[in-house]
Amino acid sequence: MIRLIIADDDIFIRESLHIMLGMDPEIEVVGSAGNGEEALQLLEQGIAADLVLMDIRMPVCDGVEGTRQIKSRFPHVRVLVLTTFDDDEFIAEAIRGGASGYLLKNIPPDRIIKGIKTVHEGSMLIHPDIAAKLAGLLAPPASQKARMAAQAPHAAAAGAVPAVQAVSAPASEASEARHAADARARLAEYGLTPSECQVVGLIAEGLSNREIAGRLYLSEGTVKNYVTEILSKLSLRDRTQIAIFYLRRR
Repeated sequence: MIRLIIADDDIFIRESLHIMLGMDPEIEVVGSAGNGEEALQLLEQGIAADLVLMDIRMPVCDGVEGTRQIKSRFPHVRVLVLTTFDDDEFIAEAIRGGASGYLLKNIPPDRIIKGIKTVHEGSMLIHPDIAAKLAGLLAPPASQKARMAAQAPHAAAAGAVPAVQAVSAPASEASEARHAADARARLAEYGLTPSECQVVGLIAEGLSNREIAGRLYLSEGTVKNYVTEILSKLSLRDRTQIAIFYLRRR
């Protein structure tokens, strides 16, 4: 059962989401709030929630600040933001604050439910149409770039990930394979092993640790160890930042 808090300043949207999501047997709406501060207060009052569905634009405490505060106090609670295509900078700030992704407000109800379940399973939601914009907005600070650049020669000496050859594939698939291989080669410059590069690519596809383990025939514990090592080597905070880091290098 996914225990969910809905945070939106529009009471009509809150009630509509409550009714719609409450019809799914795997989702229980345990609270509703008019802004990010109220959502945080519900958690502080002892409401046990797994996920907060958070609107971006709200008075008093918007979704960006609400996400930061919730992830700071309750890091185990996932945050999924509701937004529009015009909110690129807000989305980027929410992801920096720890959000696991976002949903567009105009998508069908079944996709909202699917998105909630996807994030609850440990995956992330990043719409491909604005992923490139987010990548630019989430560029690492200069100090981090300098540190990574200093690491690159040592990693290069250890050998880069070999390119994957696309045999008898359509032009679009061959191009995609080349982009993926190039991205993995660039990741190797930051000290990532071939296996870690594979994991990064699969995280960027939105796969959970369990799904990655199944794809690579590894234990889930091994994948978790890879993710921890990747975060350390790239000086990143979470899986969402790993995905953005990868997308910027494609």
